[in-house]
Amino acid sequence: MGMTDPIADMLTRIRNANRMHFKTVDVLASRMNRNVAEVLKKAGYISGYELKKEKDKREVLRIELVYPDSRNYVLTDIQRVSRPGRRVYVHSADIPKVLNGYGIAIMSTSKGLMTDREARDLNVGGEIICQVW
Repeated sequence: MGMTDPIADMLTRIRNANRMHFKTVDVLASRMNRNVAEVLKKAGYISGYELKKEKDKREVLRIELVYPDSRNYVLTDIQRVSRPGRRVYVHSADIPKVLNGYGIAIMSTSKGLMTDREARDLNVGGEIICQVW
């Protein structure tokens, strides 16, 4: 049986690994998960990611987390906004700011996955996938 929300699974694994100060975390690979990881990398919340093959031929995405020192986190929290049961769409004028601009919202638009700032600059709306701060 398949997973109903692989994006939420990815975000939960990142959140849990970040709280335990793990260097890397493995998530199931998909195009959407790779795109979310790319946006997180561009925003500076993770240091990188790579595609790995497991022994049973499945692909996993190994995400490298960032910590400035042993006590602090770069990624404070990450929350899913749009879910399979309740999608959240916004127009370009209604894109919310996360923590008054200190965080980002990852959006799925007609021009691909991007942050809320990029969507405002391009004047496109779309589905809010998650919020990160």
